[in-house]
Amino acid sequence: MKTSGSLVGGQLKEDPRIYDAYARYLVKFVQAYAAEGVPVDYLTVQNEPQNRRPGGNPGTDLPVRHAAAVIAKLGPMLHRVSPRTKILGYDHNWATHPGDIASTPPGADPETDYPYRLLDSPAAKWLAGTAFHCYYGDPSAQSALHEAHPDKGIWFTECSGSHGPDDTPEQIFRGTLTWHARNLVIGATRNWAKSVVNWNLALDHTGGPHLGGCETCTGLVTVRPDGTFRADAEYYTIGHLAKFVKPGAVRIGSTSFGTTGWNGQIMDVAFRNPDGSVAVVVHNQNDGPRTFAVASGPRIFEYTLPGGALATFLLPGAAGLRQLSLDGAAAAASPAGETPAAAIDDDASTRWSSGAAQAPGHHLRVDLGRVREFRRVAIDSGGNLGDYARGWELAVSTDGTRWRTVAAGQGVGQLTNVDLRPTRARYLRVTTTAAAGNWWSVADLRLYR
Repeated sequence: MKTSGSLVGGQLKEDPRIYDAYARYLVKFVQAYAAEGVPVDYLTVQNEPQNRRPGGNPGTDLPVRHAAAVIAKLGPMLHRVSPRTKILGYDHNWATHPGDIASTPPGADPETDYPYRLLDSPAAKWLAGTAFHCYYGDPSAQSALHEAHPDKGIWFTECSGSHGPDDTPEQIFRGTLTWHARNLVIGATRNWAKSVVNWNLALDHTGGPHLGGCETCTGLVTVRPDGTFRADAEYYTIGHLAKFVKPGAVRIGSTSFGTTGWNGQIMDVAFRNPDGSVAVVVHNQNDGPRTFAVASGPRIFEYTLPGGALATFLLPGAAGLRQLSLDGAAAAASPAGETPAAAIDDDASTRWSSGAAQAPGHHLRVDLGRVREFRRVAIDSGGNLGDYARGWELAVSTDGTRWRTVAAGQGVGQLTNVDLRPTRARYLRVTTTAAAGNWWSVADLRLYR
């Protein structure tokens, strides 16, 4: 069936009979597993289709046209005999690895936009979505694909920790935990992933067994020669999801101050479970401890997380407020300081800052674009410790000319929630009413109703 005459390397022969035979083989695979009590929910037609040098691992160079041809045959077959089994496309890295580009046959297209082409092909009608791996690029690629194809799902299906030849066990554990926390537990899930899957589950003390491929990969657990096992970093990172985020949970909005590129701030992701409870997974990117607040409904508490650590908080169900989108809003400030628009971009890793010590009369003004109704205004100074307004006043307006003050108070920490009666306004103005040596920073101004 392949140009290489081997399970390792090569391409499928360009022959409709080959595409049909491979599709029928995959259907038999699904049926055989189901017969043994293991129904298959999701299937990809080829692992890492651009990995043209898989070492000792079975692998196939599967260009988009070949993948689409197989999927066009496979889709109708599965629909008839196993409708629960959905097909995922691509199953490779967030971005095309330079090694995969370099190994592209002379004159051939490296297809660096592989998942886009596949979802733009007629075969897309049979695809539930796209599967991703972690070995090149970053999780933002998932959001970019979601923007282009919001009707298709995204699954994260493979990542293994790895290490250098001279790394100590402590270095391996810490490096793996912090990278997986940033990029998988939080990075993948904040970028539309419906799943997070680790590879490998268990390895022996030599990192095996394996057929070629990765000789430095790690697993969730290491099995020692005497039969005992050691829980490795991935055991804990995946556990923060698997233990607390229940089947059927949905991700909900939460304010994260960190980035997958590492900026030393607090990252987090939140999920609402089917029983109404909320699981909040928090990672401290910094080497030193960081203190943060968790606010959910009427509850608020502070917690100090050690450097590099990961923690999960399980909160009881509560009727919460719904955050309003500020798309189309505009912001201005006096003093202009640093980028007023950053205060309303729903990205807590960016900020507006006054650029000067706080003084009465400094203000941030937001034009919502139209009259909106809200019941809470959150003024969040994020990770810029101490840069909260020592005294503040909130005013609203429908025309930008006539203003009325609706609340005022003293700042006591990084997050100030201003709860109001249902209020309708197009313009908001937050003004400082006290002096302080700190600058005034707003990482996010959010509205809720």
